[in-house]
Amino acid sequence: MAGSSPKRARLTELDALRGIGALCVLIFHYSTRFHELFPQAAHVPFSFPGGNYRVLLFFTISGFSIFFTLDRIGSVGDFVVNRFARLYPAYLVAMLVTLSIEYLAHATQLLIGPGAILANFTMLQGFAFLPEVDGAYWTLTVEIAFYACMIGLWKFAGLKHLEPLLLLWLGVRWLYALWPDMPERIIMLVVLRYLPFFIIGMLSYRVWAGRRSWRQQAPYAALALASVATMETWDVTIVACVLLAAFAALIAGRLHILRIRPLIWLGGISYSFYLIHQHVGFVVMLELANTNLH
Repeated sequence: MAGSSPKRARLTELDALRGIGALCVLIFHYSTRFHELFPQAAHVPFSFPGGNYRVLLFFTISGFSIFFTLDRIGSVGDFVVNRFARLYPAYLVAMLVTLSIEYLAHATQLLIGPGAILANFTMLQGFAFLPEVDGAYWTLTVEIAFYACMIGLWKFAGLKHLEPLLLLWLGVRWLYALWPDMPERIIMLVVLRYLPFFIIGMLSYRVWAGRRSWRQQAPYAALALASVATMETWDVTIVACVLLAAFAALIAGRLHILRIRPLIWLGGISYSFYLIHQHVGFVVMLELANTNLH
């Protein structure tokens, strides 16, 4: 029992990291993104720039947590059922609530066409380059592509010797750097744009699970960071370094400061929160702005 307690604590802190990601997403959308879409409306007197910084944490967490499913499934069908049950019900409810509120509030700037709405019921609209009911859904396309790649590796190559496969995957990403006109659908399906962040999470999990040491993972982590440094801007490279350091601290049990109940609670509901917060929040903010005007 003594050996299991630290791991439970670290997983609690993983929920806290999810909570931090959710807060960053909320602040960005309710400040910067709202003002971009509705410059004429009253808005908070600050912005929270940072592009996709906020979701890079989520992608790193996904790379870590995907093994919680892969390590206990017996077939591809098990994986599909598990992911569907985890993702789709909350997605469907959030989408229907968002659509209802948008229509009731006549938020025409947020609404999309009937064909795109029908496509959104599949969760696969991003692969057809169709608009989402809520702009936050774009990350689901990335996540689903990542799941497909990982179950493919699990089925056809196995995960016992995962790291060399990750190295080959990074090699494809460098091919993307040399082929700037690579079709967007290939980039999307093989998760090339955000791959290093998923890899940071995967490398970290393998250390946490006792299957590898950081000394063994160091070359692969360095190559993941090099992939970011050679293909992204300096600020994204700093984010990648910070995330790697954060997950190393998580594994070492050095993130006790994050054991804050509200943060852990928010992390526990972060998926549902992420799905519902953006457009519904925008409608509320617009209604409040209109009320103040009158």
